[in-house]
Amino acid sequence: MGSRQAGLTTGAGSATANAAPSRGRVDRSDALATQIVLLIGTTKGIFTFRSNEGRRDWQMTGPHLGGWEVYSLLGDSRDGPRILAGTHHQSGGATIQVSEDFGANWRPVEEGPRFPPQREFDFQKFAWVPGESGEPRQWTMRRIWQLVPGHASQPDTFYAGCEDASLFVSHDRGETWREVDALTKHPTRPQWGPGAGGMGLHTILVDPDNARRIWVAASSVGVFRTDNGGETWVTRNKGLNRVATDGDDREVGFCAHKIALDPNASNVMYMQDHGGVNKSVDGGDTWFPIEEGLGAEGDGRFGFPICVSQCGDLYLMPLKDSEQRVMRGGKMLVYQSIDRGESWHPVAGDFLPTSSYVNVLRDGMAVDSLDPYGVYFGTSSGELFYSLDRGDSWSSLPGRFPRITTVKTWMLES
Repeated sequence: MGSRQAGLTTGAGSATANAAPSRGRVDRSDALATQIVLLIGTTKGIFTFRSNEGRRDWQMTGPHLGGWEVYSLLGDSRDGPRILAGTHHQSGGATIQVSEDFGANWRPVEEGPRFPPQREFDFQKFAWVPGESGEPRQWTMRRIWQLVPGHASQPDTFYAGCEDASLFVSHDRGETWREVDALTKHPTRPQWGPGAGGMGLHTILVDPDNARRIWVAASSVGVFRTDNGGETWVTRNKGLNRVATDGDDREVGFCAHKIALDPNASNVMYMQDHGGVNKSVDGGDTWFPIEEGLGAEGDGRFGFPICVSQCGDLYLMPLKDSEQRVMRGGKMLVYQSIDRGESWHPVAGDFLPTSSYVNVLRDGMAVDSLDPYGVYFGTSSGELFYSLDRGDSWSSLPGRFPRITTVKTWMLES
């Protein structure tokens, strides 16, 4: 079935930081109902789409922060609505910016993620030791790839995953950040090295049943877990295939592209990595492939995003291979599993009438928590699509946008 275009109310979103949101007509019958906001990050700013639970008609605002590259977004309602954006600008570098009025106005946080002075690795002590005073640290704050809320019991806590691979935490709703340096002091750190896409920490998963258990994943490095709130970390890459890196430490050198946590079982995780799709049923202690039905072998199972619905349905979008990184045969296909990864099949959907040699980036796909749930994705060429019936049919959100880097859903309860 081909895609159809959703209803849209647009406004004159400004390209400046103080852009005012458009004010579409409000249906008073929905004024007190659950609202959903799609947060769309691009290489030229942020766009938002807002709708009621029906998700048929959408109100768009933006671009906000026009001209800024946006690699991560988080909508948080735990203590009043707040949007956090991981942004980058050629003149200003990597920053976290905050809006408390749905994108109308933005400001940088008081103290964003920054690396402290350099530390050196002492191979005799097998530990990180202070470097010479005043020397700059070798690592660079290049991008902020992920922003997630802390555990439900920690309403003021946020985490940020950055490039070069590092984890930062804020305990004051994102105003000030400090490095979780037990991760970057890990004994394997001298063997970490970037791949073709850099060395970003792109996945942060907080166990909903245990605030002190957290997983992170970094490109070309692998998966780490803490069971004590970040005081110590262990690698969790057993069963995965290593990628070619400069390091020779067998504990690292694994290229997880994205990991999703099963919403009903916090020991169950799903991973799209550099060369396939994997699952863990023991909290990441071991991994095994789940690729039945994905078609192409080996590198042909390369892809970026993977997401899971509240009922356990899985979605991903495999690409041709790691060199070309485009849709197989120029045909956009979403693959679905309704048995938690035991088998996969392509869902219906003729998304574009012509060949489409695009891709969907690791944060470019999301699932909402409504019933029935919605699946959303944005492409590298700026199209947005969504399905409300488990992929049987698809609609497009009108407009062509800059390269889409991230798609996030945000539920607002009135």
